[in-house]
Parts: sequence; C-alpha cells; structure tokens
Amino acid sequence: MNPDSRYSPLLQQTVDHALAYLAALPQASVGATATLEQLRERLGRPLPPEPRDPAEVIRQLVGDVAGGLTGSAGGRFFGWVIGGTVPAALAADWLTSTWDQNAGMFAVAPAAAVVEEVCGRWLLELLRLPPTASFALVTGCQMAHVTCLAAARNAVLAAHGWDVEQQGLCGAPRIRVVTGDQRHGTIERALRLLGLGRDCLVDIPVDRTGQLNARALEPVLAAQPGVPTIVLLQAGDLNTGSFDPFPEVIPVAHQAGAWVHVDGAFGLWAAASPEHRRFTTGMEQADSWATDGHKWLNVPYDCGYAFVADRAAHHRSMAHHANYLTHSVLARDQVDWNPEYSRRARGFATYAAIASLGREGIARIVADCCRHAHAIVTAAARLPGVEACHVPHINQGLLRFLDPKLGATEADHDRRTEEVTARIVASGEALFACTTWRGLRCMRVSVCGWLTQDHDVTRTVQAIKTAASL
Repeated sequence: MNPDSRYSPLLQQTVDHALAYLAALPQASVGATATLEQLRERLGRPLPPEPRDPAEVIRQLVGDVAGGLTGSAGGRFFGWVIGGTVPAALAADWLTSTWDQNAGMFAVAPAAAVVEEVCGRWLLELLRLPPTASFALVTGCQMAHVTCLAAARNAVLAAHGWDVEQQGLCGAPRIRVVTGDQRHGTIERALRLLGLGRDCLVDIPVDRTGQLNARALEPVLAAQPGVPTIVLLQAGDLNTGSFDPFPEVIPVAHQAGAWVHVDGAFGLWAAASPEHRRFTTGMEQADSWATDGHKWLNVPYDCGYAFVADRAAHHRSMAHHANYLTHSVLARDQVDWNPEYSRRARGFATYAAIASLGREGIARIVADCCRHAHAIVTAAARLPGVEACHVPHINQGLLRFLDPKLGATEADHDRRTEEVTARIVASGEALFACTTWRGLRCMRVSVCGWLTQDHDVTRTVQAIKTAASL
C-alpha cells in the first residue's frame, strides 16, 4: 500500500478539523462547557478489540472532546499565564510530529540539534543574558528549574569538595535555599525532585512591593556563613508581576558565596521589550535563569528554557556518555544539557516562532499584553463595587469584588469575588481564576496570549460589568 494513501486523506481531514476549531475560537465559550460526567461517558469506552478506521477515530475524538477544551489559545483567556500559539510555531509543531525526530543527540537528529543551537543563541540575545551561557530546551519552567538547580547543586557542593554526581547526597554538606516567601510552587517541587527537600528552604517575607530586598537578605545569609547556599529571585511574581531588585540583591548574594537562580517563567520576557526591560536590569548578573516558551513566546506546549552561566557545572550535572551511543565531538548533543534522554524536537516550534516574529514582533506581543492587562484592570476598577488590588505594571493584575451589604466583612468580599469570577467564567465571555494575595481572595488578570486585541478587552470588561451587577 502506498504510504501516502494512509496519511493524505486523514491529514487533510485533520487540517479541516483544526481550522474549524480555530475559526470558532473567537465566538466560542472560553471556559469548558462539558461536565466531567459527560466527558467520561463520551471518552470512557471499552478498550477496542480490533483496528478501526483512523479517520473515524479522529472524527469521534473531535466530537467527544467538544465542550471539554478551554479557549486558552484565544484572545479572552486570562485565568493563568498561558499563551496561545503563533501560526508559524503551530505549523512547525505539526511538522515536528510528522518528522518524528528523537532530539537527544546530533547523530540521531542532526537538523534538530542544530536548530536547538540556533535557538539557544537567539534566546540568549533576546533575553539579554550572557552570550557564553549554556542552555537547555525542556518541557517547561518546572524542568528548567530542575536543570538549573541541578547545576547549582553541583557547583555549590563542588566548592565544598563534594562531587554530588559521583557521591550523591548522603553525607554531603547541607544546602540551604534562600528565597522570598512568595515563590512559585514549582521551586519547591524542583527541590524535592533534586533530593534537597522542603526543609532546605529559608523563606524571607517580601516587602510591600512584593520584592525580596537586600536589607532582609543580608542578615539571613550572614547567620550561617560558609554554608552552601542558593538564592532564588523572581522575575515576575505570579500575582503582581513584581521583579526582585537585581542590582541590589545579586551582589549581596554573590558576596556571601551564593549561587543566584532567577525564576522568570514569564517575566524574563520583559527583557525582550524595550518598554519593559528596565524591570530586568541587573538580572544578567545571576548564575542561572528559567523561563517558558509556551507563555509569552506563544509556542505550543510543552516548551521551557533553562540557562546557566557556569557551563561546566551545567555539563557536569547533566552529561551522560555510553558506548552504545554515537557521541559527536563537533556538534552539541542535547542529552548533555537537559534531563531528558528521548525527547520531542521542540526546537523547531521555537525556531519558527522567533524567525517569524523577529525581535520587534516578540517585543510587540509583550508590550501589547501588558497594555491589555492594564486596560482590563483599570476599566473594571471604575465599575461600582470593584476594587483594583494591583494595577499591572506588566501583565498581571488583581481585582476584588466587594459585597455591597452594610457591615460586609473581608470574608464576605472573598465570597463575592469567587461568585463574580464564577459568573464571568460561566458566561463563556472570558476566563479568569482566583488567587489569594495578602490574605485576600482576588480575581487574577493574566494576559499572555498573542491574539488578545482591543475588542477582546472591551468585550471582557462588559462581561465583568454584567457579572458584577448581579
């Protein structure tokens, strides 16, 4: 049988399904409309006993997931920091599955390896990081943290005469990890995966601006001089988008002999925007950085980036050689820089996104998202009974809905905020999620998708007005 006859009709139909979904996205409900019970009933069929027509399988899959997909790729999704997919990245991702390359080593997938080399160089330039830094393309910021902190673990223990890759952690000097108390949960998970445990964390209360300042950091570092230490800083707090004061804090950490890691899941991309890069000033002096591609670069899941200034520590913590593998002495073998062995060639989508957008296009996405977030929060805050707890300086804002009854308590306002947010989501007009900030329940406004336009902002504010008036 001609292979084309197996693929061509099916893939043509699949293109039609994909284009129909994208065409419906602007008017479809942003939130899922199918219930858990409905999805389980549709999808939970018995294991098929025999082969079926692939075209029928895909048709059935498309029908069964209807109503169970969120409109996160569209212009009115603001619940979490989730971007959409720019056209070139989507097309490259389709080709990535078609080419089916195992992007672990140059010998297995030469083009994928070289594409990652170029992506690393482009990303370092876009994010204004040291051009000599090493890098890794991983599944997301969670694994970027694991990669960077593995390098940090290697380096801080090596400075105390301990080879953690050879000797493990049993009997090793104990590492402390110093961070602001508003850190993201992926940090804790990364430390658990690396065997450092929750108890290694030393949380320092951040100031009113959400920043970890030097005055708070200095005495903590001085309390245990000579202890292997990693300091974790933020480029973009998940609730307020706050950036730690890098020029002030990083020298203090380095003077104490600490490794500095920056969690920049989305905020690192502010460096790509001339209008917003002031928030990242001094960030390049850190030792490692983690960010996502599937946020502000708007490439498909899964895609994250890890960067490490100390290439040797990065390589020592990840490299693996075996006699059954064909290692390259000239090209970059990706397996030496990331925790995955067999892996998807996610570099193609990153390459296509950057190549199609260019420096100016990426800067425009960042700036537009920040502008739209500010517009949503400030317009909503002018409505009766709506309070802006944080007006965005980048793309993250907080709104709170106040209970109008006399003598309403903070608990009443919390309940009201949850109720109004739920009404907005149920309307299908926009999707937001709630968070707790300084003990208060707030609706978080997070704008990260390239498709959000002025008319989406207008429509969203009207949805907020309608929900808040009930």
